Amino acid sequence: MPLCTLHALPYRPDPAFWFERIHHAPGAVLLDSGRPVAERGRFDLLSAWPIQVLEPSASETGVEFFSRLREALRSLGDAEAPPNADLPFIGGLLGYLSYDFGSRLEKFSNDAAVDLDLPHARFGIYAWAVVNDHQRQSTHLVFHPSMDQTERDRLTTLFETDWQSPLVTFSLSSAFTPDLIPSKYQDAIERIQHYIQAGDCYQVNFAQRFQATYSGDPWRAFRLLRDACPTPFAGFMATEEGAIVSVSPERFLRVSDRTVETRPIKGTRPRKLDPQSDQAQADALMASTKDRAENLMIVDLLRNDLGRSCEIGSIRVPELFSLETYPNVHHLVSSVSGRLATGKDALDLLTGAFPGGSITGAPKIRAMEIIGELEPTRRAIYCGSLLYLDVRGEMDSSIAIRTLLFRKEDVYCWGGGGIVADSAWQAEYQETLDKVSVLLGTLETTLEA
Repeated sequence: MPLCTLHALPYRPDPAFWFERIHHAPGAVLLDSGRPVAERGRFDLLSAWPIQVLEPSASETGVEFFSRLREALRSLGDAEAPPNADLPFIGGLLGYLSYDFGSRLEKFSNDAAVDLDLPHARFGIYAWAVVNDHQRQSTHLVFHPSMDQTERDRLTTLFETDWQSPLVTFSLSSAFTPDLIPSKYQDAIERIQHYIQAGDCYQVNFAQRFQATYSGDPWRAFRLLRDACPTPFAGFMATEEGAIVSVSPERFLRVSDRTVETRPIKGTRPRKLDPQSDQAQADALMASTKDRAENLMIVDLLRNDLGRSCEIGSIRVPELFSLETYPNVHHLVSSVSGRLATGKDALDLLTGAFPGGSITGAPKIRAMEIIGELEPTRRAIYCGSLLYLDVRGEMDSSIAIRTLLFRKEDVYCWGGGGIVADSAWQAEYQETLDKVSVLLGTLETTLEA
């Protein structure tokens, strides 16, 4: 089996030191673990200049598109990491699935307006990456064996040359405004609870969108948001008309050596400045019967989703109702694991589980129909996934919450939460604000006078 090759670079805890050299390049992508403040993530991953870019055609099903992704991976060629090199990625796919890609995997009605025209998915085939390993405190340029020497030399020179970061500006030209007034939000929640009482569903994740206008470089916005809210599944992806900027705390699906893990978040409390009050919020979340019930519903849903691609009897729940704390909120988090069945791969796993149950509801398809009925616009990247999948089958992916879409002169952000029978609409409305307040507030500090 051909081996990828490594070129050592000086270790830098913040991957921006390296990414700033390429963030304007075609296909520039950064998957950022938020170190040193965020503690769960181990690796940062960045690259640019993909060999090939793949988007689904208008009539292509999700299964057909995933087949093309498999073929693109095969065309890059098999490879292995050098002995004793613990690498998450040695060449392969980097990109995103929008929430709306789910309509290519399952058939359901969706009345929400399409107003952003974001491709349902976009992936590049990348033959190189810079990988930061925060556990070993090492940084390497990783080259797939298919990459020619001229390109290796160009990239080595680029990353070894002294670099002076150019001045990058960003400012909002209007404050964020929600697309739902409180009374319309209340109407939607009451409609969801009517569906629950009628037996259509048990839980629906309902979201509202916020919109502002901006000028400047979204990369600067990412830097501001990362400083304000470092998270283990952050990411920046350049697009032709702007960027996807994410400071997500939530893993969707990870595959490593055919072992699968998902970590759904369900249950939230806002942080408090006073330590005693803040601890009381965390304790209240951990003790909440309602939040535990919501979390358990999604754990059961994900056990079923993973069961479509995993070995019978391999599904486990290693963590149930753990507390994770971020600068703005406390979260209730669980984990579900399994092992891929013979003949199944990471794309089969995505086929059976996308979009994530923590941001749809239960049962999933009916919840997605209700979302499409009651949310006025399609979700685009929100609640989709940023991910990598390499030629060995190694994959990690986020749930794209706490995520903004910069498109032309507009920027969009979403906040949502799980609605159940005993939800109070005022509390749910406030939770959507709590989840994104640090993001909106951070960017609103740049408002033009």
